Amino acid sequence: MSELPALSEGKLMTSGDDPMEWWEPAAGGVSPAFRSWLAERSTMTSCEVERIRLDELRGWAFDETTGNLAHESGRFFVVEGVHVRTTYGAVAEWYQPIINQPEIGILGMLMKLVDGVPHCLLQAKVEPGNINMMQLSPTVQATRSNYTRVHGGGGTRYLEYFTRPGAGRVLVDVLQSEQGSWFLHKRNRNMVVLVDDVPPSDYHYWLPLHEVRRLLRIDVLVNMDTRSVLSCLPSTFFAGSGAVPANSAMAAALARSASGEGPSHRSTEAVLSWFTEAKSRHELAVSRISLRDLRGWRRTPYEISREDGRHFSIVGVTVRIDNREVTEWSQPLLHPRQRGIIAFALRIINGVAHVLVHARFQVGLLDAMEMGPTVQCTPSADAEQRPPFLDLILNAPSERILFDTVLAEEGGRFYRAENRYMLVEVGDDLPVVPDTFCWVAVHQLATLLRHGYYLNVEARSLLACLHSLW
Repeated sequence: MSELPALSEGKLMTSGDDPMEWWEPAAGGVSPAFRSWLAERSTMTSCEVERIRLDELRGWAFDETTGNLAHESGRFFVVEGVHVRTTYGAVAEWYQPIINQPEIGILGMLMKLVDGVPHCLLQAKVEPGNINMMQLSPTVQATRSNYTRVHGGGGTRYLEYFTRPGAGRVLVDVLQSEQGSWFLHKRNRNMVVLVDDVPPSDYHYWLPLHEVRRLLRIDVLVNMDTRSVLSCLPSTFFAGSGAVPANSAMAAALARSASGEGPSHRSTEAVLSWFTEAKSRHELAVSRISLRDLRGWRRTPYEISREDGRHFSIVGVTVRIDNREVTEWSQPLLHPRQRGIIAFALRIINGVAHVLVHARFQVGLLDAMEMGPTVQCTPSADAEQRPPFLDLILNAPSERILFDTVLAEEGGRFYRAENRYMLVEVGDDLPVVPDTFCWVAVHQLATLLRHGYYLNVEARSLLACLHSLW
């Protein structure tokens, strides 16, 4: 079998690229200084990701008994299998690989106030699975294995602000889940810490929050971890940003929804009761099994994949990045087959904007169910079981599409995983809403996000995008 070619290599931009052309028109209102800074970081950074055989992964090996793929240190993560049985949804039973990463990482954002305007310390970070390599991450984005330096590399800059009491004023500190279809019980500590001022490193930049919100409209730029942390901020941080609304009536309704002004369709107590009842209605049994015992999957020298080629595969890569704590390593990555659709339907009810959330079971969630987007699917993979409201979202007239951007998922574990994120306004012509869906105001979601395991990572990403509308 011939060797696979490099998946991606070289620099993000060349010295002849025009950074202004790169950003326009989506980045209107973002400072030229920041555009120039990020373009310069891109040209400074070299990254090469090459596809290799699974048995060539340095430091990784298949267990002789289970067939599970694990790191020799016993840390980082393990690719193993699960057997799923459920009364929820159209498929009652299946087998799949899953990433088991039990340790809790830190997603930490430093913030400061400049003349009352909140600023975020963003990091230009390269991940091996990113389609464009460099994206904007939180100030700190590190697993426990990374920041305890299991890899033998350098330390994590600014870590002390999130691990040392009194280093700053903690605004947000909550455990949140990650992709429940691909991770087994994966959690990260989402943190926001307010500081007086901190000098930025070469790869960090202080940017006003309202400009960060505009950057969400640029394809594959603001990474998943940044979106998750931003969603956990209190709604008061998003007031008076001066952002240009995509729709003035909806912008006003969203402002009322975020502030809690005006009536909610249901009280927060009623929303919680609906969610608890939804979790109680169905059963989900997830059993950990060895990779060797997966039914319907096969292992070749280059990947672990379904026999029918659907959904995703596990591949191996070797990575060389010149600005990381470790500059060269190998690892497995989960590679989705297609781009998905992730969307919230929005509706103005009594003058207040509401989003339609879906009570959704996912095999890897710690509590089995969290509130997800109105639509969360891969249309081609789910052709036999087309989810509710998918056609409504995809066929929406342009004037009702408030947000439509391709955003990437976590590039440290997934290879070129991206989804089309959409916010779509609906009217009175909406079909009957099934009882697994509920209209919820924005401030109610913000209240729930003070606690973990209520909104899945896809819904949190959409909530961050929603704040770019007003």
